[in-house]
Amino acid sequence: MKEMICIVCPRGCHLKVDEQTLEVTGNFCPRGAEYGKNEVTHPMRTLTGSVAIVGGMHARLPVRTDRPIPKEKMFEVMNALHSFTATAPVARGQVLIENVCSTGADIIASRDM
Repeated sequence: MKEMICIVCPRGCHLKVDEQTLEVTGNFCPRGAEYGKNEVTHPMRTLTGSVAIVGGMHARLPVRTDRPIPKEKMFEVMNALHSFTATAPVARGQVLIENVCSTGADIIASRDM
């Protein structure tokens, strides 16, 4: 039995998920049950970070994935961010890296610079 706190809504339900049957208890809505099952079978996260930028007013540009990526790919994507350098000007929401590490997610700028 795996215990977790649901982060789908502000309620913060204390979920218990049976890892064998994927039965979820403690949720007050169907989204909590779906979150619990997904968290046990295939956890996903949105990655935020920064990349180097040339010609910007700061040395680093904040970035994020445009959708959640598999948790097991986090370090691979962070290594890709570490080796990437953007060139100013960059607009907020601009795609900097398409399909990063074959995750289906794009790396986008979080601010103008």
